[in-house]
Amino acid sequence: MAKVLGLGGLFFKSADPAATCAWYQRVLGMNFGEWGGVVFTPDVAAGHPGAGTVFSPFQADTDYFAPSDKEFMFNLMVDDLDAMLAQCAAHGVEPVKLFDPAPNGRFAHIMDPDGRKIELWQPAPMA
Repeated sequence: MAKVLGLGGLFFKSADPAATCAWYQRVLGMNFGEWGGVVFTPDVAAGHPGAGTVFSPFQADTDYFAPSDKEFMFNLMVDDLDAMLAQCAAHGVEPVKLFDPAPNGRFAHIMDPDGRKIELWQPAPMA
């Protein structure tokens, strides 16, 4: 049987893609290529024990994505959650939720300008 190797991309609609890219670059430090996207190479995540990509359906009535009304949310791995939250705050972006540390790392939720929830995740080494 053929197997899925991982997430090959995440593509989404935006009313103003240029403004959305500018926000992600300014607030989260993501460097977009001229073609309009960011490539995360496996070697970068491999340097952070516990990092990985999760593919997980949620119940249709979950409130975990709130206050977003979107049917999905992004989870972005970060190397330093405290520094990332300070960087966000410097741009007027405050967390909508902070979590207690978990065995798999630390988490915080923010919202992007299009109303999508972003889960920021600083991975912890897997046990």
